[in-house]
Amino acid sequence: MATSTLRHPAVAGRFYPADPDDLRAEALGYLSGASSPKQAPLRALGCIAPHAGYMYSGHVAGAVFAAVEVPKRCIVLCPNHTGMGRPLAIMSEGAWQTPLGDIPLDAALAYALKAQFPALQEDSAAHRAEHAIEVELPFLLLRQPELSFVPIAFGVGQFEILEQLGKALADVIAAQSDPILIVASSDMNHYESDAVTRAKDHQAIERILTLDPRGLFDVVTQMNISMCGFGPAVAMLTATRQLGAKSAELVKYATSGDISGDRSKVVGYAGVVVS
Repeated sequence: MATSTLRHPAVAGRFYPADPDDLRAEALGYLSGASSPKQAPLRALGCIAPHAGYMYSGHVAGAVFAAVEVPKRCIVLCPNHTGMGRPLAIMSEGAWQTPLGDIPLDAALAYALKAQFPALQEDSAAHRAEHAIEVELPFLLLRQPELSFVPIAFGVGQFEILEQLGKALADVIAAQSDPILIVASSDMNHYESDAVTRAKDHQAIERILTLDPRGLFDVVTQMNISMCGFGPAVAMLTATRQLGAKSAELVKYATSGDISGDRSKVVGYAGVVVS
């Protein structure tokens, strides 16, 4: 594995602890604090998990990853917050460094995805300073020590492209002999009051829970819901539906106001499991 393709953490020490022991303890706390020990982890096809600082959304992300079996291979989709790089940016070779250890990229899966959907372009620049995949990785690694993954950052918002990518994801996953989990990294509505955010988020979550990617796209765009990862969520829902998903469950919902106490401008966080 070439050291030149080692992606270094961009937000360790800010969004989550940079110290390995502190990070492990905090992430395990969120995983074990998940409120549904009543059932064994699901063999899910996909999920939505938030990507804010752990202080705010770690408890929601932990609930998601505690609720699913994390297989050895994952595809992690995220929005491009930085504006850098290609519109659909994938990384195929190398590894991502985390305080808990390096996580290899799944080259075979990445090359299969690029062959199936050539609009995916090799690009590390889009990922270099992007936090939305990075914050999910400690949870995934703690749940699956043999993890490898493919990262894709979305700088596009046209439904047709998102749908086509979702179908390509499903085609490639269906051809694999191993289970693969699609993780859509997304926060929900941003920087409106707690009451407005909860109302808007409820409309988006309603479409997610009915496995309706077009409905999610329409409600987000028409109702001005600032869900940053709606593109990854649309692609994930399209793929999992094609792969035979039967249900989606809201594992946990919260806003930043639940932690900060400031209800005037909040961010919403939804944790959803699709199986």
